[in-house]
Amino acid sequence: MNASEKKPQRAGDLEKLFRPDSVAVIGASRQPGKVGHDVLANLIQDGFAGQLIPVNPTTDNLLGLRCYPSLSAYGRDVDLAIIVVPQALVLAVLEDAINARIKAAIVITAGFREIGEAGVVLEQQLTELCARHGVRLLGPNCLGIINTEKRLNASFAPHMPLAGGISIFSQSGAICTAMLDIATRKHLGLAKLASVGNKADISEVDLLTYLAHDEQTEIILGYLEDISTGDKFVKAAEEAASNKPVIILKAGTTEAGLRAAASHTGVLAGTDTAYGAAFNKSGVVRADTFEALFDYAQALALQPLPKGDRVLIITNAGGPGTIAADAVEKAGMRVASLATHTSVLLREQLPRFAAVENPIDVLGDADPERYAAALNSAQADPEVDAILVILTPQVMTRPAETAMTIARHLDGSKPVVASFMGGADVMPGRSQLTAAGLPDYDSPERAVAALKAMYHYALWKNRPPRMVTRFPVNSRRVERIITRRQRTGRLHLDEVKGKAVLNAYGFKIPKGSLAAGAEEAMEIAERIGYPVAMKIVSPDIINKSDLGGVQLNVPDSETVEDLFELMMLKIGRKVPEARINGIYVEEMIGKGLEVIIGMNRDPQFGPMLMFGLGGIFVEVMKDVTFHLAPITESEAVQMLKSTKSYAMLEGRRGQKGVDIGAIASGLQRISQLTTDFPQILELDINPFIVGDIGSDPIVADVHMTLAGLQQ
Repeated sequence: MNASEKKPQRAGDLEKLFRPDSVAVIGASRQPGKVGHDVLANLIQDGFAGQLIPVNPTTDNLLGLRCYPSLSAYGRDVDLAIIVVPQALVLAVLEDAINARIKAAIVITAGFREIGEAGVVLEQQLTELCARHGVRLLGPNCLGIINTEKRLNASFAPHMPLAGGISIFSQSGAICTAMLDIATRKHLGLAKLASVGNKADISEVDLLTYLAHDEQTEIILGYLEDISTGDKFVKAAEEAASNKPVIILKAGTTEAGLRAAASHTGVLAGTDTAYGAAFNKSGVVRADTFEALFDYAQALALQPLPKGDRVLIITNAGGPGTIAADAVEKAGMRVASLATHTSVLLREQLPRFAAVENPIDVLGDADPERYAAALNSAQADPEVDAILVILTPQVMTRPAETAMTIARHLDGSKPVVASFMGGADVMPGRSQLTAAGLPDYDSPERAVAALKAMYHYALWKNRPPRMVTRFPVNSRRVERIITRRQRTGRLHLDEVKGKAVLNAYGFKIPKGSLAAGAEEAMEIAERIGYPVAMKIVSPDIINKSDLGGVQLNVPDSETVEDLFELMMLKIGRKVPEARINGIYVEEMIGKGLEVIIGMNRDPQFGPMLMFGLGGIFVEVMKDVTFHLAPITESEAVQMLKSTKSYAMLEGRRGQKGVDIGAIASGLQRISQLTTDFPQILELDINPFIVGDIGSDPIVADVHMTLAGLQQ
């Protein structure tokens, strides 16, 4: 079979990239410091046992290996080609390598999409060439790959890392080398590393799919500036996170960061809110900082997952214990209440003035045995899910001995993290903790953040099976409304049509009709019964209240007549260019709690559902939560619980609660509607009036925007 007849490999098949038996370095150089030299030197020095083929037309020997003028001159099949020639030569040497029957290629050379349109065209040519011949392509503009199991350092990273269970992928080569350096300093072993560069072919989706089933990989770390395909990412990340922790640092979350990401990679990133929703849905542990990436990795790599959120704190000083307790509460976890027998036991084992509640204060003169006694009691206590051990340097403190004693007494039943606070005085203890594989942090807050990441991942892992409810609806009615509006180009649905759409999907809508004149308005009001609400209807006016386009509690027909004329006059003066369809006369809604539910369609990830309390909670406090559709009932309820204002829904301190299940049902119905109709770009039900348990929530107002017809 010749090259043109090759069948493309399946998307997840990266075996010949990470586990090649033969590697060619095209552009190998005699000069140390050149990428072509350093890549070849790494492969030799780090012990790759397969066949190495240097390619350089100006010499016949490099670093003791026979060198070839081209890969086709080698005359045998090659698994992996690493290309480090000047940008102008890349396409030609790649074509030659494909004719030599390579299975995978790494293009380290830069100067493609990231430089502008000319680079985009050239990169597309590389991609199409590889796709035609079933060759997987990593890069261009990348660092390369490492596989510690194969002693394969196919990169220009300075050294081979320790072997272990952490695999890394990164959109930035520089971040890759920084990760390697930190992993070495923290004695964290790596399985694989891949720098994806411009992601012309192989992306984070391919790597997540591959690493999810890689036996050497126990934890996946990633650095991303954008995601190529949102729906595929969520699916791949969810599959990976179901098997092992996935921790990702997403950069480009601010306006300045987005500009930097675009200039660096040549692509625009999606909205940060959508990324957060995608990570939550797929089980990705999100690191907000580079520091947190390895903080979380240490904890997840070295400790078991907690069974709950109850944290016990052991400390040799009151202040750090208080700091830790505050951090636990702020993280949404609980300071554990010890079982009675634990407190009794600790009272017998610790000095008279030691605190035997939580935090357990073993006092400033604590020796290693006191820490061991507290740790053993905490590990045996069924009321404790996770343990934080804090040490501060006192004159009598023995950090190194204490660390070794703690390590000896770990039984592996629940996660234990440490915070040896200070500098030079505690460094011997920190070194012992690192050597023993116990996660150590320089502050209690960082230690608690790592426990929080573990707890949230454990919650996601133990989530109930996803069962998305399908409600009986009238989708044909919605299809007719949307199709008509798209044909006429009127893409902003007014309140009348918006409520008709929601009514077709099972939402309760107040009785009402559109009036073209004052007399018709009075007839509608008489039919509904007083008091009524009157609202201007215009495809050009969204914020009706701001313009005097809403009147509530209208008491009688005379007032309806007067207000109709007055509202039409005022709106005509304030917004003379607006098209006015009339005034919607509607029954007044009873009292209830005003919430907002809605959807915004993200271009990467699709319909993104939103919930928040109305008024100041959304407008000032920004207390809102998001989740990608489709959504289950339990996920909808969790959305509500994740807001700071959830207590108002429950009804505490003598206040009456509202029907939380009804709000969750509303979110599920929006999820179904916007999944069924991708033409809907935006939808806001504001306010959504929610009452007592058992009552139907009511749509008071709705705003909906459609996509235009594709040309």
